[in-house]
Amino acid sequence: MQLSDKLKYIFKSPLGSLIMKRIEAIVQSEVSKQVVKAINQTGVGGITLIQSLGQGTGERPIIGGHQIEFNSTDVIVTVIPDSKVASVITAIMNTAHTGKKGDGKIFVTNVEESYDITTKEKSTELI
Repeated sequence: MQLSDKLKYIFKSPLGSLIMKRIEAIVQSEVSKQVVKAINQTGVGGITLIQSLGQGTGERPIIGGHQIEFNSTDVIVTVIPDSKVASVITAIMNTAHTGKKGDGKIFVTNVEESYDITTKEKSTELI
């Protein structure tokens, strides 16, 4: 069974409408633009890229005699329909994976409502 088959999620709210998913990927800054490109290739249009600093549980590297406190990481956020979750996660993993500690994390959460500030509309299907 392929990774994309294992990652298929479909949840419905009590009212029967599809719940959107928020994908938040924390990746090394060096690969963030390639990850965004890979996500775009799955058909996702709206993506937010946040440049950040992060610290995992591993040992901090020493560079030039100084211990590096934080790594340069980027947070990539997108909200997508359930049907795209597997392909987006696969795209992120295939692009950001090196097999070394510190490749990053992916979080998937439900988005039950969304609001468009311009139109003041409320919907689970505005994305």
